[in-house]
Amino acid sequence: MRTETMMNYGYDDDELHDECGVFGIYDFDGNDVAASIYYGLFALQHRGQESCGIAVSDTEAPKAQVLSDKGMGLVNEVFDTDMLDKLKGNIGLGHVRYSTAGASTRENAQPLVLNYIKGTLALAHNGNLVNAPELRRELSYGGAIFQTTIDTEVIAYHIARERVHTSTVEEAVLSALRKIKGSYSLIVMSPRKLIGARDPFGFRPLCIGRRDNAYILASESCALDTVGADFVRDVEPGEIVVISQEKGIESIQTMCQDKHARCVFEYIYFARPDSILDEMNVYESRLIAGRCLAKDHPVEADVVVGVPESGNAAALGYSLESGIPYGTAFVKNSYVGRTFIKPKQSQRESSVRVKLNVLKEAVQGKRVIMIDDSIVRGTTADRIVGMLKEAGAKEVHVRISSPPFLYPCYFGTDIPDKDQLIAHNRSPEQICEIIGADSLGFLEISRLRELTGGRQYCDACFSGEYPIAPPNEDIRGEHDRTLRTGSRHKASR
Repeated sequence: MRTETMMNYGYDDDELHDECGVFGIYDFDGNDVAASIYYGLFALQHRGQESCGIAVSDTEAPKAQVLSDKGMGLVNEVFDTDMLDKLKGNIGLGHVRYSTAGASTRENAQPLVLNYIKGTLALAHNGNLVNAPELRRELSYGGAIFQTTIDTEVIAYHIARERVHTSTVEEAVLSALRKIKGSYSLIVMSPRKLIGARDPFGFRPLCIGRRDNAYILASESCALDTVGADFVRDVEPGEIVVISQEKGIESIQTMCQDKHARCVFEYIYFARPDSILDEMNVYESRLIAGRCLAKDHPVEADVVVGVPESGNAAALGYSLESGIPYGTAFVKNSYVGRTFIKPKQSQRESSVRVKLNVLKEAVQGKRVIMIDDSIVRGTTADRIVGMLKEAGAKEVHVRISSPPFLYPCYFGTDIPDKDQLIAHNRSPEQICEIIGADSLGFLEISRLRELTGGRQYCDACFSGEYPIAPPNEDIRGEHDRTLRTGSRHKASR
């Protein structure tokens, strides 16, 4: 009965995804930067696995020329040594993408490179604009012809339009950003400047690093570590930073405001545990979440285990607080990429079994506390609980290091409509019965402040309290509509 209930949800992928990761570098000594961008994107691969791209330019060339390449797939699938060797230039930016708005196609891969009357611009963007449809219509009625279905092109057009009337590219960026609403961490490359911008609420992270005589912008600090750069600081919410050889780093803070709304799910799940976001260590944040779960939802058990990867630190925190031993119950297949052949429902195998396997010796005959970062539709939790019990676990107590998802997100996380969320109109006891657990506990929403070190955050997906009014029309694109239709699943009922 439990399996049949979950098949009505019908999804093989119950994981959440962030839209993308961005990385930019300007080497004042004139060294080629393509290889550094490649490794920076490799470190940010967890933020997007559908497509990636790199664009570079030579600031000493008499006429600015942007060299770029992009494609569908992981960073190491798209780029090889020969391709990187052809991307000559000392300034550049890169992007890894997961499509929360706009179809998953090569045309929508970033960076975008724009040739216009003032020269060239290249852009890489992480986030969602809530007013993108109206801005796109305005530009279309003005004669703009769009090559993509993504927000980034809307931003690019507005920057290009403003640049005609401004004396510097950073003035054009500022003027364009005043027109857009929503979430963005943005990197813009002009012929001789690298510009980073973060929306006034600070939904998505962006930081600054330095390696010798090169400056770097990246979504997460783990990318700086990968290329041997030192962390300088975070880009503040609402700040625009301008990197040029003449002036180093300049800061424009006219859009900064007191009210912030950092995505709390960056700390719970999206970011790598070795990253620091707005001065808060992500690993420490997840330890705190586990400790909070142990305080608020204690249970007698023999072992605490985490669902890889983001559940591991929270599981350790639960263990440290409760005194129950921490163990390893899952072996993760590290070679499962972004896609693989999905088995038919009639087959016993599932996507979860391809990704994870249970260590029977670690759970057999034991009362297990299983820590995971979230429950979205419930299919993954259902299958993992079942796997633990098939391996001989006497009891499985599920603890989730986030509150229940009750509302969709419009700021760059692919949380579906609420009618697809298992927590919508269900109590924790009902969810517990559906997934087959012996007990279930979610992180209390009041605990989220502890995870962010007291910083302001957005919890709209849990509370429904959006920092910006939600759009009146769908902005989440073809990818999300595919998830929401469920037509192929209705046919199988």
